[in-house]
Amino acid sequence: MKLAIVDVGCGNIGSVSIAFERLGLEMITTADPEAIASADRVVLPGVGAAGYAMRRIDELGLREPIKALKQPVLGICLGMQLLFDRSDEEGADCLGIIPGEVRRLEPTRERPVPHMGWSKLSLHGDVPGLTDGDYVYFAHSYACDPGPHVLASADYGREIPAIVARGNFLGAQFHPERSGPAGTRFLEKFVTGL
Repeated sequence: MKLAIVDVGCGNIGSVSIAFERLGLEMITTADPEAIASADRVVLPGVGAAGYAMRRIDELGLREPIKALKQPVLGICLGMQLLFDRSDEEGADCLGIIPGEVRRLEPTRERPVPHMGWSKLSLHGDVPGLTDGDYVYFAHSYACDPGPHVLASADYGREIPAIVARGNFLGAQFHPERSGPAGTRFLEKFVTGL
């Protein structure tokens, strides 16, 4: 099993790599389209701004190669948001793999932004590796629109889509690499088969 972690210069590559190393995987961190296309599994990680990440994806010539992937692809946090059509963050035109937009969370006295910490998942169907009520770790200021692509959500004063899927593309708004046993189970199931 060969795993490619897409390197566009954003964020959490180190912690994501460590999480997959613990699962005993051979992995590469790369921005090479051929290396990404030849991997058995691909991870699009990210912490940072959508506009910057999409500019880097375009500079590296990765927009179309990512969209053309046929193997299982997992977007984590910002990586998940980039799967959508557009983000309010810097007005970014994203990959357009999953229909919908990513919008800034509105702060309240009880719900500051960013949404940081542990939140309980509500599953809307079968999500390999996770059970209804699992707690996972979030750190984000933007969230995608609810819709038919949402497999699990969390409550943060509004529905926060936590897991989305379309075809071979899967997204996790939370950080599985920081989500303890639930996150490890989720990553294991991604590796062993969607």
